[in-house]
Amino acid sequence: MLETGDLIFVKDPSDMGQAIQASTGNYSHVAIFLDGFIYHATGEAGVVCQEPVDFFESDRVYDLYRYPGIDLKEVKKKAESHLGAPYNTSFYPDGTGFYCSQYIASILPIFETIPMKFGDKEQEISPFWLDYYRELGLAVPLDQPGTNPSQLSSSPLLKCKERNLHDSDF
Repeated sequence: MLETGDLIFVKDPSDMGQAIQASTGNYSHVAIFLDGFIYHATGEAGVVCQEPVDFFESDRVYDLYRYPGIDLKEVKKKAESHLGAPYNTSFYPDGTGFYCSQYIASILPIFETIPMKFGDKEQEISPFWLDYYRELGLAVPLDQPGTNPSQLSSSPLLKCKERNLHDSDF
């Protein structure tokens, strides 16, 4: 099922996952599968390479996409060059390290940046993000250039392979 080069888009029930999804769309996380391992940027450990068994969780839903024109050798070289980089907790375009979609866009440079959104159905900036940035001591980077998993998944360059997968499917 998983093939080298597959992009894994995640729907996550956590508070952070729900806040990201409320602001941006269907997904809260994105990773890439390369030669038996999953490469992604995590809030806990920064940019990592993991075994699939350590990545997939029972409370999440996964969709697989593929970029038919991927240069696997070049993407893997770039993916490995960023291992150990910190997580960009600020989501600022010039922040240190990478957040998940920023990492994927850096190793697979086919995606544009868009103005970042932090709202929900009621407000331009949701209470979750107001609290998050208050704790960081930073202004919310509303409309700053960035990426998000839902935006990446909507690229016309990607092809959807499979939807609504669970950890038991892998």
